[in-house]
Amino acid sequence: MKLVVAVLKPFKLDEVREALADMGHLGVTVSEVRGCGRQQGRTEIYRGAEYAMNFLPKVKIEVAVPDDQMESVVEAIQATANTGRIGDGKIFVMTIADAVRIRTGERGQPAL
Repeated sequence: MKLVVAVLKPFKLDEVREALADMGHLGVTVSEVRGCGRQQGRTEIYRGAEYAMNFLPKVKIEVAVPDDQMESVVEAIQATANTGRIGDGKIFVMTIADAVRIRTGERGQPAL
């Protein structure tokens, strides 16, 4: 099993969620986060004064998938979240040692 974590622009959330749902991945966790990468934030002007916005608003999506579906999930997220501009985000893939469904006690892939 793999945990796919994607950090992306907030306005892309609905498109990515729909792409994952179309693939049958309905269970996702979404968090509002702030961060910066190579773009190093941006500057904004408020009432004539310039402010540095070092951390930009992002959305983090986490989805647990079977090993054989990991590549297609990564490709779907990448294709859907891509705007071609700096700050599109990152996708991370981690191995899951085990999963347990709290309600039933199922373990492993059936718990997904």
